[in-house]
Amino acid sequence: MHRRVKDLLERILQTEVVLEHPKDRSLGHYASVVAFPLAKVRKKAPKLIAEELAQTLSVHPECQAVFGQITPLNGYINFTLKEVFLDSLCNEALALGEDFGKQPSKTESYYVEFVSANPTGPLHIGHARGAIFGDSFCRLARFLGYKVHSEYYVNDMGAQIKTLGLSVFLRLKEKLGFKVDYLDGCYKGDYVYELAQAAKEHFQIEGLEGIDEGVLSAEFGVFAKDLMMLEIQETLADVGIKMDSYVSEKAVFAKSAEVFSRLEANQGVYEKEDKLWLHSSVFGDEKDRVVRKADGDFTYLAPDIVYHDYKFQQGYDHYINIFGADHHGYVPRIKASLQFLGYNSSKLEVLLVQMVALLKEGQPYKMSKRAGNFVLVKDVLQDMGKDALRFIFLSKKLDTHLDFDVASLQNTDSTNPIFYIHYANARIHTMLEKFINKGGDLEKVRQSQLLDLPPAGQNLLFNALNLPKVLQGAFNDQELQKICDYLKALAADLHSFYNAYRILDTPQELPYLKLCQMVSLSLTIGLGLLGIEAKKKM
Repeated sequence: MHRRVKDLLERILQTEVVLEHPKDRSLGHYASVVAFPLAKVRKKAPKLIAEELAQTLSVHPECQAVFGQITPLNGYINFTLKEVFLDSLCNEALALGEDFGKQPSKTESYYVEFVSANPTGPLHIGHARGAIFGDSFCRLARFLGYKVHSEYYVNDMGAQIKTLGLSVFLRLKEKLGFKVDYLDGCYKGDYVYELAQAAKEHFQIEGLEGIDEGVLSAEFGVFAKDLMMLEIQETLADVGIKMDSYVSEKAVFAKSAEVFSRLEANQGVYEKEDKLWLHSSVFGDEKDRVVRKADGDFTYLAPDIVYHDYKFQQGYDHYINIFGADHHGYVPRIKASLQFLGYNSSKLEVLLVQMVALLKEGQPYKMSKRAGNFVLVKDVLQDMGKDALRFIFLSKKLDTHLDFDVASLQNTDSTNPIFYIHYANARIHTMLEKFINKGGDLEKVRQSQLLDLPPAGQNLLFNALNLPKVLQGAFNDQELQKICDYLKALAADLHSFYNAYRILDTPQELPYLKLCQMVSLSLTIGLGLLGIEAKKKM
């Protein structure tokens, strides 16, 4: 709808037209400031230009088919759409069904990395926000026609896996009755005991006689990592997330020699004090960074450089990494390495996710005994369910802190947004079911015309038809909370209309039900892109 109106006006006026929604809906569906940028060119007051443009548009045959009113006001031009035009758009949308707003395939492509939590423990709530955003962003991008690849980078080498193996070994040793001194940095929590028990059974260990503890710890690290990855995948599935691929850090880093050879050839790395340094300060980093230490071990930066080379070799147009806010300093050094490797680093965008603070009935959410000192995603899912978790985590911009009380999401009123949205959709389907049960014909509903709607009905129809514009804006701005805000507002409008106007068994029954079908369609599509299935019954 927005695109169709904008294209029509730009074709007739031969200039760019920006359309906004007037705060006062009585002024029209759209308002444009097109007269203001033309004032300097035409050397006239915007008010006079707006009056001339409005006159030109009012007599144009194509505009007469679309607009009921075109009104100049203090340099602005307000546009009111014809009911017959809105009705035709509604017919098109209902015919498309859940493809309403879907766009044709584009050549532009996105490679999105998210979650990538170290496989050293269960997923905690700090991982969930970026995971849910990344999944919904990919859903939205695919809906809008873009080629999308989602990926989880598995950190399966380095110090954290060694520490995991040692932690599991020490737990097993304790199980076997030995006194154990835990080193700093060892992983805690009951899940490590679970891993130790699984390792004991898998490796058929009854005692430690004749066992090389170093070798066994290394084997335990790989074994425990694999088990944790299975649990992580199960948790992601419970949240409604399925990754296109899981890429092993160890497998990618096997090609590190070739990558560092290219960096060296391009003066991207140099040796100093027996260390290998990335010359990242050349491209805006505050200082150069060590990638290989004096003892020969690589820093965490080295495999990340190799991994980004691997990603950029896939030939995508855009690369998005969704990381925690503590990765802020990480960005310039990775971008510097990409420049040295001959890539366009502007193709990489890093979205930083702020912290989540959970309450339950006003008190800090209880940490999981199983995890040690974290709030587990599985625990929160049991408390609030997938739908509420996804909606709340998408309801605020990524770069803002998110605080909420889990107890509020058990309310059955407008204070619980996901309940209120589901209730709106269920309300519509309950009416449709009653209509069918009394012998009503849905085809007659579709064939009815949305004419002579009351103002509240006209606004409800316009808002429901505005879904494609909302989706495109949310994607362009990478602000998925705009979809959440839209769904809350549309549900509120539906409830208000339902409470103000009787729908069934009235002369307006057919057009009102058609209007409700349009609302349900937009709610269903919007929720689906958030990873939530719209409820038809409550």
